[in-house]
Amino acid sequence: MSHLEVSSANGIATLTMNRPEARNALSMEMRSELNDALHDIERDDLIRCVILKGAGDHFMAGGDVKGMGDSIKKSSEEIRKEFILRIHDLHTIMFAMRRMPKPIIASCRGAAAGAGVSVALACDLVIASEDAFFTLAYCKIGTSPDGSSSFHLPRAVGIKKAMEIALLGDRFDAQTAKDIGMVNFVVPTDELEAETEKLATRLANGPTHVYGNTKALFYRSLESEFESQLQAEAEYFSDCASRGDFKEGVTAFIEKRSPVFTGN
Repeated sequence: MSHLEVSSANGIATLTMNRPEARNALSMEMRSELNDALHDIERDDLIRCVILKGAGDHFMAGGDVKGMGDSIKKSSEEIRKEFILRIHDLHTIMFAMRRMPKPIIASCRGAAAGAGVSVALACDLVIASEDAFFTLAYCKIGTSPDGSSSFHLPRAVGIKKAMEIALLGDRFDAQTAKDIGMVNFVVPTDELEAETEKLATRLANGPTHVYGNTKALFYRSLESEFESQLQAEAEYFSDCASRGDFKEGVTAFIEKRSPVFTGN
């Protein structure tokens, strides 16, 4: 059985992490399948938005800790080498998500723990059901965070709150996650699927190339100097202005109607 289900309709690709019996813990097979799917979607012009969710009652309860049982029986040097490779393998997914020129929505219900928090933070938008809960939890198994959470979390919530979340490993609910900046939207549990689809449809009908440029600008701003960021703004704006969606947007504004974007 595949550890990742991939489907697409109406310009939306849905990636469903498919290990419900393990709360969708991130197996090595799932990592490989997710990485491949992201690369395929990146090159597919028909896809204009991505939903990432978990099968069953949970988003993702972290890495496959049970699968690490054999690894910890090895020598310290063998463990170090193995986990360097495992984590770099995970990080290729984070690079693919960052590079993706289309919005990625994390749709979270139930548990988002450990790497589940990391993956949700790496998405561009997060919508969560009222029953969702979050815990970074790495400290609970005696290790520091991975999956880019050490990059994204302090930028989302501030350094002091990030320290609290990482060092204590406490569990908190979806509304708290929204209040501190980790989650964009909290919806009733039985409306999560419909509300996720509504958000994805809105984005899939938008100016996709513009979204890609906006993602690139915002993420590079986290590390750029002021002058280079403004130069990038000029370059990305002029790129957008040379395309059909800009012409449609300006024309629609002048004609006082809603624009119909094609994504180009």
